[in-house]
Amino acid sequence: MVNKTLNYWDPDFEDDVININVGGLRRRLSSSALSKFPDTRLGRLLSCDSEESILQLCDDYDVSAREFYFDRNPGFFLYVLHFYQTGKLHVMEELCVFSFCQEIEYWGINEFFLDSCCSYRYHERKLESRHHNWDEESEVSSVDTSPDEISDFNHDLLRYSTLHCGNLRKRLWLTMENPGYSIPSKLFSFVSISVVLASIAATCIHSMEEYQLFDEDGNLDDSVLQKLEYFCIAWFTFEVTARLLLAPNRKKFFKHPLNLIDIISVLPFYFTLVVDLIFGSESELGNVSKVVQVFRLMRIFRVLKLARHSTGLRSLGATLKHSYREVGILLLYLAVGVSVFSGVAYTAEKDEEAGFDTIPACWWWGTVSMTTVGYGDVVPVTVAGKLAASGCILGGILVVALPITIIFNKFSHFYRRQKALEAAVRNSDRREVEDSETCRSQESEVLSEAFQRVDDLTRNILPAH
Repeated sequence: MVNKTLNYWDPDFEDDVININVGGLRRRLSSSALSKFPDTRLGRLLSCDSEESILQLCDDYDVSAREFYFDRNPGFFLYVLHFYQTGKLHVMEELCVFSFCQEIEYWGINEFFLDSCCSYRYHERKLESRHHNWDEESEVSSVDTSPDEISDFNHDLLRYSTLHCGNLRKRLWLTMENPGYSIPSKLFSFVSISVVLASIAATCIHSMEEYQLFDEDGNLDDSVLQKLEYFCIAWFTFEVTARLLLAPNRKKFFKHPLNLIDIISVLPFYFTLVVDLIFGSESELGNVSKVVQVFRLMRIFRVLKLARHSTGLRSLGATLKHSYREVGILLLYLAVGVSVFSGVAYTAEKDEEAGFDTIPACWWWGTVSMTTVGYGDVVPVTVAGKLAASGCILGGILVVALPITIIFNKFSHFYRRQKALEAAVRNSDRREVEDSETCRSQESEVLSEAFQRVDDLTRNILPAH
């Protein structure tokens, strides 16, 4: 198609017309109309002086026929023609905003040429698209990503085929990891939840004075609670060790949040045990005893182990993890509101001895008021202070309510994804059985066909009696 004999423009070209062919749609344009918009793609054709410069702007051309070919949307080109005739660009409703932006960028037409009848609608759709993309990026993953997780899960299951006793290890791992996998897994989950609840109850009872027993020397003598604690620690240690030994991928094991919670739940016990064996009783430790007490209080975090057996808790954790932008915006709004209303309350109440002595002291009141908790320990008494408190409470209601819908939608997404993943785990054995039956039926068909061929071959070779 390229005319090799003509590499430069005709000197009289500017006084003539050119033919534009876009996806089979052929139209004629005068050079005077194109020269009004020299920064556009078609306008720049007038300043081309070589074949290379022309091919940088179009897909193909024929200088002798003054026709240029573009492999673009022919429907949108009609809007481009209207632009060169009137100087106004209109939005093509059939195209999405992203495609429309790509088209006008290709033709070198600025969006400022949009006519007033289409400009507002275009920018509104563009803004909605940006908000939608921002929300998708903040989610990081959604229901559509569950097939990827299922694929990763199936990939991990394939690792067992190369391990010693792989089938047994896989079944034990699935039993411990997924409560809905089988009846033994449900029993194991029930026992694990019971031990966690018993451990939490023992920790709470140990802090109540009416249930504390002392020996003759005045030391605590909670032998029953101590034995229960040892049993719970033994169970938790068994869980962590078994999961570590049965895990198909050790690196992923230590990166999983639930496994880290299991490890952290048993570390305080062994840390305090080592400290007691090395340094003696807490009375001889001095300041170290406070650290030991802090580690013992960390046992209350064992309640997080329930997330392994609850789809809702796992979905909640994933929602908070992927809603950091919304949570950050919420904290920012609260910080601004607390700072503003605390300053106003301090100005109105500083002479009334109502607890608003300093601005940092007012931050506590501002935080309690904006979160609509309202302890009532600090209360304004002046009219200006009460008005500031009213504004603080109403502003807090609006600020807290804004990101709730987004967070709830993400929670429902992650909840459905967790359900899909659990269904994939439950169906893993069923697929294996179906695949094995299919392989056996195929093998039997191949063997029967082979035997039939051997039988036919034998009949043809051996003479008939």
